[in-house]
Amino acid sequence: MATAATSALFREHHGELVRLALLMVGDLPTAEDVVQDVYASMHARWTRLAAPDATLPYVRAAVLNACRSVHRRRGVMRRVDVLHRASINDAPLASAEHEVILSEDRRQVLAALARLPRRRREVLVLRYYLGLSEAEIAAVLGISSGTVKSTAARALAALARDIGEEA
Repeated sequence: MATAATSALFREHHGELVRLALLMVGDLPTAEDVVQDVYASMHARWTRLAAPDATLPYVRAAVLNACRSVHRRRGVMRRVDVLHRASINDAPLASAEHEVILSEDRRQVLAALARLPRRRREVLVLRYYLGLSEAEIAAVLGISSGTVKSTAARALAALARDIGEEA
């Protein structure tokens, strides 16, 4: 049962989860690794998951948590001067989605999004990229709907200021 359910979840939501991770971590190979690790971990404890209808929010939250871990590891690596980042132009990804993201306007927005604090970035990605409702975002992040609303409003204002548009 766990294998079939995990496979179905993978088929239906893998692309969405990779895109979510890509927006959070900034590169496709790491995003794919994050999602793969979440699926592997989830499969190992499938029988302990609360309810089948809560599985997708659980997986989304797990992907966000794994992305946070990636950022923590990167921060540690930077502090000890081990991280050697390649320029995006040195290692372009061949997917059509990646080519679209490289447009100047999108790069500007993605760069501004990356500069937002973690919680604000997560709320905006979940709301405007995945199209989740305030209640769904609240469930994924473990916060109230009111906090989602205020965080989204502050994040949009900060994003508009950063890219030089009126809010």
